[in-house]
Amino acid sequence: MPSTGYLAAALASAATITFALRSVPFALLRPVRDSRLVGYLGTHMPAGVMVILVVYLLRDLTLDRRPYGLPEAAALLVTVGLYTW
Repeated sequence: MPSTGYLAAALASAATITFALRSVPFALLRPVRDSRLVGYLGTHMPAGVMVILVVYLLRDLTLDRRPYGLPEAAALLVTVGLYTW
């Protein structure tokens, strides 16, 4: 069993590394936050990501066998309905 000091040091280093990894992106984005590119990506990327996820979901859709894509269609309708609501 490791000593208490060793466990405390391991926990402190893990917390420090986690905090650093989570804060570095925000610190790096601060200078470019007002750029047109970041604004464009912030506006258009959410829709682009959703399109990629829908294409990924429907890539193996089979319409020639039962249940003829009904579960996927129902999930898509529920998602679109909740999003618009």
